[in-house]
Amino acid sequence: MNITHIPAHIAIIMDGNGRWAKQRGLKRTDGHKAGAEAVRAVVTHCRKKGIKHLTLYTFSKENWSRPKDEIKKLFELLTSFLSKEEKSLKKEGIRLKILGELADLPLTVRQLLKHVMWQTRNCTGMTLNLALNYSGREEILRATRALLEKGIAPEAVTETSFAEELWTTGQPDPDLIIRTSGELRISNYLLFQCAYSEFYFTDTYWPDFTPEELDKAIEDLNSRQRRFGKTSDQITNHNETETIR
Repeated sequence: MNITHIPAHIAIIMDGNGRWAKQRGLKRTDGHKAGAEAVRAVVTHCRKKGIKHLTLYTFSKENWSRPKDEIKKLFELLTSFLSKEEKSLKKEGIRLKILGELADLPLTVRQLLKHVMWQTRNCTGMTLNLALNYSGREEILRATRALLEKGIAPEAVTETSFAEELWTTGQPDPDLIIRTSGELRISNYLLFQCAYSEFYFTDTYWPDFTPEELDKAIEDLNSRQRRFGKTSDQITNHNETETIR
């Protein structure tokens, strides 16, 4: 597959575990287990391809409304995954970061997350963001409150100063946001950061989303012209000038 440009930041809405399981006559928890294997494969693939930032929508604030048994199993899978992958993350130079409110999570989950984040804090190969207990609207409100608490004058508030208060501070905005399972919505995900992201929707359920599927999404991104408000001619002329240089 001919991929000419590797995006700096990919964000994924991992959707369809439950429907994947239902199609096979399995429990929803079986779908989540299969989804965890897909996470492992995609993270490994992104690291090999040189993608510097990967953000996975792991658990939203709205997900607390799901059955308690399912929530418990999700956190068990998360702790199992991190416990198994801690050494591998460090070996591969992958830094773990959490986007979301840690305080609401179970104590054992918080402790493990903090431990793995500390162990990988100096890794520079790739940043793996888990959006966990996450809400895009809450993130924006949180950043606003932080600026108000600092007493910053309204005219001094800029996109840059605002972005510095987000959980993704210091990281580029996503070049590409992928959503699996055929759903066509953003679900309160990276609302500030996605202003100029390209979107890729696939009918593939998350457990079936392979590294090859990821390559298709990147290839599709490469076929698009990202203009950021400019005209096609401006982009073309700029690229021609850069080539001459």
